[in-house]
Amino acid sequence: MTPQDPRAEAYAARSRSTSLTIIAIVIAGAALYVGQEIFIPITLGLLFTAVFRPVVRVLGAVRIPAPASATLVVLGCLGLLGAGVFFLSRPVRSWASEAPKTLADARGKLEKLRRPIKQVSAAVEKAQEQVIGQEKPQQGPAQGPVASAGTGIPSFAGRVFATTAGILGTLVQTIVILFLILATGNQFNRKLAAVMPKPVTGTAEQTIEQTENVVRRYLLVTALINLGQAIVVALTMWLIGMPNPPLWGILTFFFEFLPYIGALFMVISLAVTALATFDGIGLVLLAPAAYVTISTIQNNAVSPFAYGSGLKLNPVAILLSVLIGWFLWGVAGAFVAVPLLAAIKIFADRSSRDSRLAAVLAE
Repeated sequence: MTPQDPRAEAYAARSRSTSLTIIAIVIAGAALYVGQEIFIPITLGLLFTAVFRPVVRVLGAVRIPAPASATLVVLGCLGLLGAGVFFLSRPVRSWASEAPKTLADARGKLEKLRRPIKQVSAAVEKAQEQVIGQEKPQQGPAQGPVASAGTGIPSFAGRVFATTAGILGTLVQTIVILFLILATGNQFNRKLAAVMPKPVTGTAEQTIEQTENVVRRYLLVTALINLGQAIVVALTMWLIGMPNPPLWGILTFFFEFLPYIGALFMVISLAVTALATFDGIGLVLLAPAAYVTISTIQNNAVSPFAYGSGLKLNPVAILLSVLIGWFLWGVAGAFVAVPLLAAIKIFADRSSRDSRLAAVLAE
């Protein structure tokens, strides 16, 4: 038998490794998509555990047991959530009641803007018919299926009920997971460190601790940045005469937790509302342009300084992770995408001194 070329063997080994990696990624993605009802609460519970673990440690320093500290944290979260729902219910109800009229006004103005284009297109088609010598066939009224009004409302109500029930179910499971992990102290971290491969630098528990610190810093700093941006957006919308400025600030605070996707939603919503509110094209473009300007300044001047060196990730990797997270888990996937990406980078850094994955994810 002739010995094989070592380079050919190395190439074949790399090909097999790449193929197995691709297959593993596809299987993992399918599992995450199919089992999203299980994985979403677990992931959210772990993220919020990283945020509230220092609170439990502070309470433990004054001799409050971990179960009691976890109970206080959960009750505090529920209280804040209830207060938020109470204060947001009125502006959200107002926005929901005005949404059909706003969309109808925007649609009517769009039709006015499209009318000259339609007239030009019709004139061009007529000129072409005259040149070719053909007459355009007469078309009768469209006989498409007419949807009954009675079937639309129950179907919409059913979708709303199913969505609300799903959100409440995820919320309850997340709170239960948060309570159980916090109530057991550092037991979860110790068990996780016991099954993790030994890192090349430090210990497994130090890797988990560093991951929690980065995730906690990201979520808290993002919340503060979003709060400042929300105040600026609300004031700007008030100055240019947009209806319900506080609501735009509230939406900014929440949707900016979704990188790229949240900003896109805000720009579209502002453009539609401005189109229904103002007549001049300049005023219509002013609201979305102001939001884009504020968001650009925040992303390029505030965020790099606020996040520091703890979260330097490749922007392309962030965009891809957000899109993949949105595809797999919707809003929850886009929300957890960046913290999970930061955690993966830390584990990759600790697992190998020259990790290719860490190099790809780094800025």
